[in-house]
Amino acid sequence: MQSFATTKDLSSDALVQYDAIIDVRSPGEFAEDHLPGAINLPVLDDGERARVGTHYKQVSVFEARRMGAALTSRNIARHIETVLADKPKAFRPLIYCWRGGMRSSSMATVLSAVGWKVTLVHGGYRRWRDQVREALEAEQTHRITLIDGQTGTAKTRLLHVLAERGEQVIDLEGLAHHRGSIFGDFAGEAQPSQKAFETRIWTRLRDLNPARPTYIEAESKLVGRRRVPIGLWTAMQAADRLVIQAPVEERARYLMHAYPDLATNRDKLIQAIEGLRQFQSGETITGWLALAEAGDFHPLAVALVEAHYDPAYDRARKRDGAEWTERVLETASLDDTALSELADRVCAEEAV
Repeated sequence: MQSFATTKDLSSDALVQYDAIIDVRSPGEFAEDHLPGAINLPVLDDGERARVGTHYKQVSVFEARRMGAALTSRNIARHIETVLADKPKAFRPLIYCWRGGMRSSSMATVLSAVGWKVTLVHGGYRRWRDQVREALEAEQTHRITLIDGQTGTAKTRLLHVLAERGEQVIDLEGLAHHRGSIFGDFAGEAQPSQKAFETRIWTRLRDLNPARPTYIEAESKLVGRRRVPIGLWTAMQAADRLVIQAPVEERARYLMHAYPDLATNRDKLIQAIEGLRQFQSGETITGWLALAEAGDFHPLAVALVEAHYDPAYDRARKRDGAEWTERVLETASLDDTALSELADRVCAEEAV
């Protein structure tokens, strides 16, 4: 087998040195998770990989390898003629498969024959996954401050304002494609896999300066169906909190702005309300459904905040039972001007 340059260094500084990061695994494997910035040029698609694997186990190892070689050759040729057709002589790709075996070596052999300087990831994707898991299970050293507050206090929007000012922020809801409640899925966007969620968190964490504050919204352990990694979750539980307080009416107005898809998708809103039956009486649910059907979204938002979200928030804090330093930031409004002023106060709190 031809020898290629290999690397174990998957740091941000190392990865940016390559002109392309090529994941040659199947589209299904790639969709589950992949190295940051990678493109998918599979040497076998999902169906082909399944056929070759079945043939390998049930019929003949030799015939399976012959079948795989033919499929792989055609697929690599197609990639060279399409995606890679305009790459110059100095093109430097980094290539990986599941564990740095035959699939990545096959692609590397052909690309190297073209004249491109190829590097393989030693250990393949599995090395990256081990690195991510170990880093997220370890004790975190970042200076985390949680942005806390009851539902509708514009915590996520405040994070975005802080990020726009150059502050260090990790938006877990954005990374998970979920707003952390029964109403919270992103319209038209599925949640990433657990592995991809963890990759997104680690990719963000490792590029932050541990000496500077990092702001994260106070979340539950699950963001939708995605679990916050234990190392980060433990650090969040011990972090200081800035608690935003705002009037219920203002919070209800903000929720109408933050969840516009519920007003335009009546079926989704009704389905979400039905999902609260395990927490609320039948009479309460009937009343909320009537408000939804009538399009009375503001009184519905007020009712949800007062009867469901605030009690759930209080129960969660009581259940956690953790001791943390907590500072309250009150605001009468949650409009853009008020959020800009809140950001000023957040930064001022960190400077104390």
